[in-house]
Amino acid sequence: MAQAPAVNRATPLQKRHIPEEAGIFAVLVVVVLAISLISPSFRTVSNGFVLLVNGTVITFLALGQAFVLLTGGIDLSTGANIAMTGVIAALLMQMGVPWPLAALLALSAATLLGLINGALTYFLRIPAFIATFSTQGVALAIPLIITGAQSISVHDPGFSWIGQGRVLGIPTPVVLIALTAILTGLFLRMTRLGVHIYAMGGNRAAARLAGVNVARTTLFVYAVSGFCAGMGGLIATSRLMVGFPATGTGNELFYSIAAAVVGGVSLFGGVGTVLGAMIGAVLIAVVSNGMNVINVQSYWQSLVIGVIILIGVTFDTYRRSRRAKPILRRSDSSASIAPSVPAPSVPAVSGNSVEPKNAPQLRASSREETIN
Repeated sequence: MAQAPAVNRATPLQKRHIPEEAGIFAVLVVVVLAISLISPSFRTVSNGFVLLVNGTVITFLALGQAFVLLTGGIDLSTGANIAMTGVIAALLMQMGVPWPLAALLALSAATLLGLINGALTYFLRIPAFIATFSTQGVALAIPLIITGAQSISVHDPGFSWIGQGRVLGIPTPVVLIALTAILTGLFLRMTRLGVHIYAMGGNRAAARLAGVNVARTTLFVYAVSGFCAGMGGLIATSRLMVGFPATGTGNELFYSIAAAVVGGVSLFGGVGTVLGAMIGAVLIAVVSNGMNVINVQSYWQSLVIGVIILIGVTFDTYRRSRRAKPILRRSDSSASIAPSVPAPSVPAVSGNSVEPKNAPQLRASSREETIN
């Protein structure tokens, strides 16, 4: 009698679910403590606010990038979208448009660029890398053409509230990114479209067969990325009160991808959370601010961020391979424990007659009877 396979009982320690963001959060705590020990000025409240405000643009970009990465895509136009949004808002206010309406129209233009990216990716089947790289060039050229490569000053004092104001003593950009992160995090966890975003990143073909509207989901995630880049553009322009056509064309795109990947958002799609992307963005901001505080030359920052991306992608690849191994083991074990069924014996067929198994014995006994 075959013995039933032993059932592995989970220990109380194994039953506890450790959040995926715990690892990157622990790294963030260690980095903050290390820089605080090196430089006492880093742990001041004023520097903390500067760090958070400076990191809001990268955080908004990382948030939008996370939505696109979850579906297996990528958006390279976010940095250029910052410049385009800021210049459009500054031009509209220069023409006499009230700042709330100017900001809303500029955000609409940024979202439209995201929708164009989604349309190029889905309807024309252009790879996301090529499509967004092309629109990046267009978005970079538009503000340069409009302004003649000149900056545009903003004279409406109300517009400064977006980047320089405070809400209950907290900088407005920090409040805006916190509210956006909470809403988008709940959206991904509690709505059908949020589930569809993860499903597309896991297996696009299977998601389509399961009834996921791939076109709508693709357009939505790129629109979110465009909107978040637009928010970053408004914050950057409001802080400087100048619409500069080169704003956001530095390391912003590089840092946003690094923040999302380090925060646990997979470059292959289907894995990651908004909270992880936010922690990754704060880590990037802490590293950048800390290196400035301890007087490390600026070109070292790109090297450090590049190493962080490499480590994040390596860990992501290792994690995916480990997740695939249990599936392979289960399939192998299922094949090994499958009961072996003996093949039924088939009588030999000669022509149209079927010869039974004991035919030789019958013939021998008949010959003996004939002799007798």
